[in-house]
Amino acid sequence: MSPKRDYYEILGVPRGASQDEIKRAFRRKARQYHPDVSDDPGAEDRFKEVNEAYEVLSDPSKRAAYDRFGHAGVNGTAGVDPFAGFADIGDIFDEFFGGGFRTRTRRAPRRGQDLQYRLTIDFEEAIFGTEREIEFEQTTTCPACRGTGAEPGTSPIRCPTCGGRGQVRNVRQTFLGQMVNITTCPDCRGSGEVVSTPCRECGGRGQVRQVRRLTVNIPAGVDHGTQIRISGEGEPGSNGGPPGNLYIIISVRPHRYFRRRDDDLLIKIQINVAQAALGHVVRVPILTPGGESSTELEIPPGTQSGQVFVIKGKGVPRLRRDGTHVGYGDLLVIVEVEIPKRLTQEQRELFEQLGETLGEAVIPPAHEKGFFERVIDWLGGE
Repeated sequence: MSPKRDYYEILGVPRGASQDEIKRAFRRKARQYHPDVSDDPGAEDRFKEVNEAYEVLSDPSKRAAYDRFGHAGVNGTAGVDPFAGFADIGDIFDEFFGGGFRTRTRRAPRRGQDLQYRLTIDFEEAIFGTEREIEFEQTTTCPACRGTGAEPGTSPIRCPTCGGRGQVRNVRQTFLGQMVNITTCPDCRGSGEVVSTPCRECGGRGQVRQVRRLTVNIPAGVDHGTQIRISGEGEPGSNGGPPGNLYIIISVRPHRYFRRRDDDLLIKIQINVAQAALGHVVRVPILTPGGESSTELEIPPGTQSGQVFVIKGKGVPRLRRDGTHVGYGDLLVIVEVEIPKRLTQEQRELFEQLGETLGEAVIPPAHEKGFFERVIDWLGGE
């Protein structure tokens, strides 16, 4: 016989865990391993193990004895009830069954699995929305046997092993008396029926894989990593259970000029020294549902490198959770003054003359913000 596992290890909690932490860990493990939820063949044993650990660790006196003497300290508690842990949190059965414990039913409905599809779209499509047709593989009911798994013209028969009950009973004598162990029938896997002539189309599984095409509406304002849920388009459920959902995970291609910060767009414009000193009017590109356009921006005299100008309402559409459009973000234009690296002789002479009129270099106060600090302020510390 293999040695018993540590109770704290079974629940996945440290030895100093509080009672609330122990209870939460128990509920999580019980959901994972309950025989009516898990298809793991070892789930029933793990479920009993989890309940035994909780029965001891949830009782302060038993826990103290276990902490001091290990399993030997609680062996005298006269048979830990493998289902006793549910005495103080009976509502966990409501989560499984809608109230009250019952044994595994052979036709219990099961919800289908969710599917994921990764979709890459352009920056403009993320801003203004689009429609895309996608292709993905999905499990569907076999059209030949209509899900029975039996070759057309034949029908499943009652399982001879369990007599159609979906369960088998194993009775054995122990020194404590007669023990009855009820498990899922290994031949029909709980369905109560077996197929004598499997369907040639699906091999008796009752389901086939097929390529599904679906037109997906991508709403305006989605961002990189956004998940769009399409209800009922996942894998089909079993025994009358509902289908799962399809989740579209959005990836957005970067734009050549624009960057995004929440509902605002950012763009960098380079101007020369003369334009910064004297002022200038530049044309700034903007995004529209029909493509790129532009608008005029007046750069005032004395503009510094890193200065940010706001063009209202030229950013990302703002949407409520229900998809209602409530306006637009802004376009933030970051001005960068470009210093020429090469000068003609004439330009050099002009700059030298200008330099003589502007005075010597100075050291600014330490608290005065420079280019990077101003940009960081505008970008919210990003």
